Amino acid sequence: MRKAQITRTTAETEISVALNLDGSGAYDMATGVGFFDHMLDQLSRHSLIDMTVRCKGDLHIDDHHTVEDVGIALGQALAKALGDKKGIRRYGECSLPMDDAQVRCALDLSARPFLIWNVTFPTQKIGTFDTELVREFFQALATHGGITLHIDMVHGVNSHHIAEAAFKAVARALRQAVETDPRKADAIPSTKGAL
Repeated sequence: MRKAQITRTTAETEISVALNLDGSGAYDMATGVGFFDHMLDQLSRHSLIDMTVRCKGDLHIDDHHTVEDVGIALGQALAKALGDKKGIRRYGECSLPMDDAQVRCALDLSARPFLIWNVTFPTQKIGTFDTELVREFFQALATHGGITLHIDMVHGVNSHHIAEAAFKAVARALRQAVETDPRKADAIPSTKGAL
């Protein structure tokens, strides 16, 4: 089974993450940051990756450490669950519309982390949530998950819609990339023979 559990404890956060790549998109999030939990729900539901996330962070300071460190732990869990990546499709893409917003994602589970981020938010906050933390999350996920991750906003005027479209686009692309390729289920998808 392609499952993983990660625990991560620092002076700033205590995190546990469990995921199942072959799930149904079942989710159970509790980070103490309501909007972030809502975005993680979307990531799980639309990737069909079962996810449970628990985080106790230093929210009396701000949400930054919680959001970034959850990205780190989820990236580590994803890499662990993928193992040697034998049989996966490896690449995924999605162009996702949400009302006024459209966000495109293309990704490669290459073990070569890189983030291209062409997304701008018209506001600095979504409720009490700092919009700059959306990028911080995806930077941490890409770095620790070994993902080449390109996220591009085509257009959008509502910050909530833009953020949600980004999470859903990444989720849908991730769903494709982690799926088993029935034509090459026994092979690592690289001419190098390793990822």
